[in-house]
Amino acid sequence: MNIITPEPRSFAVVGGDLRQVCLARLLARDRHRVYTYGSERREHGAEDAGIHEVGAASELPRGCVVILPLPAEDGKYVTSPLSSRHILTEELLDTLEQGTLVCAGRASKALRAACERRGLTLADYFEREELTVMNALATAEAAAALAAENLPIMLREARALVVGFGRIGKLLTLELKGLGCRVSASARRYEDLAWAEAFGAHAVRTSAIDGIVQDYDVIFNTVPAQVLGRNALERMRGETLVIDLASKPGGVDWAAAKELGTNVIWALSLPGKASPVTAGRIIRDSIYNILGDGGV
Repeated sequence: MNIITPEPRSFAVVGGDLRQVCLARLLARDRHRVYTYGSERREHGAEDAGIHEVGAASELPRGCVVILPLPAEDGKYVTSPLSSRHILTEELLDTLEQGTLVCAGRASKALRAACERRGLTLADYFEREELTVMNALATAEAAAALAAENLPIMLREARALVVGFGRIGKLLTLELKGLGCRVSASARRYEDLAWAEAFGAHAVRTSAIDGIVQDYDVIFNTVPAQVLGRNALERMRGETLVIDLASKPGGVDWAAAKELGTNVIWALSLPGKASPVTAGRIIRDSIYNILGDGGV
């Protein structure tokens, strides 16, 4: 994509995982003034030159663009796995002046309301199509690599089922087909079933997967609702690998999976773990687009 870099300005990157760390470094590389808060446990290096780490929200400069992570919150707190601090979202917002642009990923209703009460402008970068498509692409690549690492056979020999045919499901199907997998894809809507066939996959109704799970070496779930319940888990072969890519609450009956000893991996935030530099660049590009659109 042709991304227009804005004129140098101040950014405050608050909390987050390695994606946020890489985002801060990319912004600094673009000659912006970058402040970080809530990632002090990251590994520091030469790439952090020009990044100013603050110890309290009140030390963030006025007029900066505030960037919260993806997802923005963990309960009442900013998601901050690289910090020993618990950053209360409300307390952070209290330090910002009216009109501040707050960019957040997967913002909750509570966060939106809190920003509105304070006269802050909230932009959810996870709602932008350019980000979700590129994020889905990174997730698909990482999911295929995760399967390759954890299967006892080559991916090209595997029979794979992709549950759900949204953005991630589509791109993951293409990724697996390119690696030589025999791929089935499930969907609820007839048009998605047709697209699955057009992508070269065997299309099945999601409501019917309980009866076919025993046919697959690896099952990828992309649906954030329980589609792999006890009945499906009991029918699987013991060596079948399940990779759940769905956000909370996931798509697996976790109690049943634990009881049955199912080989399941809940792979949350894969881009941030597998390709944090790419994931940070995707967020940076979307934020530049938000600024180019006037902050909305």
